[in-house]
Amino acid sequence: MSAKIENVVIVGTGCAGLTAAIYTARANLAPLVLEGVLPGGQLTTTSEVENFPGFPDGIDGFQLMQNLRKQAGKFGTRYESGTVVGLDTASWPYTLKLADREIKARTVIVATGASPRLTGIPGEKELYGGKGVTTCATCDGAFYRNMDVAVLGGGDSAAEEALFLTRFASKVFLVHRRDTLRASKIMADRVLAHPKIVPVWDTVPVAVEGVAQGAVSGLKMKNVKTGAESVLAVKGIFVAIGHVPNTAPFKSAVDTDDQGYFIPAHHSQVKTKTPGVYVAGDCADHHYRQAITAAGMGCQAAIEAERWLAAKGG
Repeated sequence: MSAKIENVVIVGTGCAGLTAAIYTARANLAPLVLEGVLPGGQLTTTSEVENFPGFPDGIDGFQLMQNLRKQAGKFGTRYESGTVVGLDTASWPYTLKLADREIKARTVIVATGASPRLTGIPGEKELYGGKGVTTCATCDGAFYRNMDVAVLGGGDSAAEEALFLTRFASKVFLVHRRDTLRASKIMADRVLAHPKIVPVWDTVPVAVEGVAQGAVSGLKMKNVKTGAESVLAVKGIFVAIGHVPNTAPFKSAVDTDDQGYFIPAHHSQVKTKTPGVYVAGDCADHHYRQAITAAGMGCQAAIEAERWLAAKGG
């Protein structure tokens, strides 16, 4: 018996992937969505989304993703768990290689998003995950009630993490290598006006202390202008310095830039050098990186896939 060939396989369940699922499902293409290790993507770790159109009072990030998932399912989207380790486009239909199986697909939409970047300093890896170093204030902030914590970074993500942590922590040190924040003005103003947030300017992290004890006890830092080193006595360190795109398994089929982000082709946001393979969301967009722009790319990718299949008679 020959293996089933899917019309559309969507890799990823963030805003991009689920929007693509809604559109392809409504086009009667019966899409298969592959869920990775974080179903729903990064937005599931965001407590409140204030800038997604249609929600004037904001919406919980996890709830927004559940709504999208339910909406896609309503039109016939199917879901399977699995992590893609490779994509073979030597012959069509294409072959998605998973750890335990292979899936044949006429079109593939890659919406794998990006993962938080770590600093690489000593102690960070050893104390990551439940021991004091984390990349998600929404996930772990409540564990640091009435404690001092540090946030590393100076962009919108770091500002959001710091503001969220003020709900729990007694003091939030915001450690940034420059003397001004890169965050948007509204976020920066909120951070600098908050009495619980203490900016630590012109400073880089050197090491996480507490490895021998099995829990974070402090952050060793260095001032980039004076070279002076010091230690912040904190129990939690929240790393918010950007992301790494989850693109490695697809690099043979889709070009990437020097940071690893997909490079679309053919003067399109979502088409690639491989016909029938499309990209959407944060794995291909390091400029906007918003839920709504990811959703828009998912819509584009779905329409392109639908039209390409129709042109091939599929």
